[in-house]
This record gives sequence, structure tokens and C-alpha cells, in this order.
Amino acid sequence: MDAGPVLWVLSQVLELESVRRGRAKPMSGVMKRMGMIFRAKANKALDRAEDPRETLDYSYQKQLELLQKVRRGVADVATSRKRLELQLNQLQGQSSKLEDQGRKALALGREDLAREALSRRAALQQQVTDLETQHRTLQGEEEKLTLAAQRLQAKVDAFRTKKETIKATYTAAQAQTRIGEAFSGISEEMGDVGLAIQRAEDKTQQLQARAGAIDELLASGALDDASGTAKDDIAAELDRISGGTDVELELQRMKAELAGGSAGQQQAIEGGAENAAPQSQQSPHKFDKQ
Repeated sequence: MDAGPVLWVLSQVLELESVRRGRAKPMSGVMKRMGMIFRAKANKALDRAEDPRETLDYSYQKQLELLQKVRRGVADVATSRKRLELQLNQLQGQSSKLEDQGRKALALGREDLAREALSRRAALQQQVTDLETQHRTLQGEEEKLTLAAQRLQAKVDAFRTKKETIKATYTAAQAQTRIGEAFSGISEEMGDVGLAIQRAEDKTQQLQARAGAIDELLASGALDDASGTAKDDIAAELDRISGGTDVELELQRMKAELAGGSAGQQQAIEGGAENAAPQSQQSPHKFDKQ
């Protein structure tokens, strides 16, 4: 957790406590600057941690909760209205009953009973009038809430469509950015891979250069071969010439065997061997000239 906001709060508390005790003036310019720096860093940290998709989902959830409250309010108002309607029906039934009782009392010559019945009916009629007024008020409120719920539902639906569009666009842009960073090698993962490849290439080139330098030094005789298998240039040239002579002798023997192996050919082969020996003795002189 970033310690900036915590330090700022502590500084605010200490400053206010000093002001309260009369030992310091209100916040100085340095403290204001520190507070501004801490707030800026906290805002930057929150901006890095914020995901627009999560914020949109949270806003949509809050709108759904508000819509649910409006619908519950509509249901409560409708319930109250229905209860008033039941009370009105009951009072109207009682008023009709009292009116009938008054008529019967007059028919029987009981004017006093008729007057009492009509008095009670008048009191009930006042209650009916009050309930009708409340009923009209609740009915108007119910219509307003119903209209508000419908409008809010339309806004929530529009926000949901826009939210999903923004989320899809943000996700696509994020994926495109990551792909571009991967192709360009500036992403964190691909940057590590590129550095590893570069280090491997550098080490390979260094080893190749070292191996080539060692071969050149061994060939020139600047370095000694610890295994003892290396030869100097004179010995290598003598081995090459003697190897060529042995091949020629073997070829002549094979020809003699194919021709029948006559004595004259055998002598020619031996003479050729004797001629080959002086050549091998002259070859070092030729090598020296080279």
C-alpha cells in the first residue's frame, strides 16, 4: 500500500493539533506542497489500479439497484392505493346501509332514528371524501413513479448497450496494444525474450571468435598442443609425400597382377620404387623453395 496518503493524513492531524494548542500557525506552504504531492501520487496509483471495465460494471450495478428501488416504490404506492380503494368501498357500503336505515325509520314514523342514521352517513361521507382525495394523490404518485421507472429502465438499457460496446472496444484496443508491443519487442515479456536472445547471440559469437583464434594460433605454432598429436610443417609435408608414393606403388602392383605378373614388370616396378626414392629425397628441397 502507498504510504503517501497515510503520511498526508498524519501531517494534517499533527498540524491541526498544533493549531488547536496555539503553538503553530495554520498549514504553511511546505505542508501544503507535501499534501499536494501525496495526493498527486495517490491519484496516480489509483489511476493505474483502475480498470474502466470494472468501473462500468459497477456503475451498471448501481443503476440496477436504483431501478429496483424505484420499482419497489411503485409497488408500495400501488399497495397503498389498493388499500384506500378497499376502505372506500367499505365506507361507501356503510353509507348506503345507513341511507337505507334512514328511509326505513321514516317509513316507520321514527324520525329520530332516521336523523341519527343520516348524521352517521354524513360523517362517513366526509371520510369518503378524504379517502378519495388521498386516493387521487396516490394514483398520481403511482403514475409518476411508473413513468420514472420506465424512463430509468430505458436509460439502464441504453447504458448497458454502451457499456458493453465500450468494454469490447477497450478489450480490443488492449489486445491490439499488446500485440503491437509484442511485435515491436517493447513489451515486458518480449523484452526479456529479446534480451535473452541477444545475450545468447553475443556469447555464441564470442565462442566462435575464440575457437577461430585458437585454431589460428595452433596452426601457426604460437600455442603448444598439450595432446602431442600436432606436427610441424616439415613432418606434415614428408608424410604427405610418402603417402602419395605408397599409393603409386600399390597401383603398380595391382597393374602387374592383372597383366600376369611377368618378371620384367616386377623389375620395372622395383625400378620405379628406386626412382621414387630419389624423388622423396629431392622433395624437401622443393618444399624449401616453397
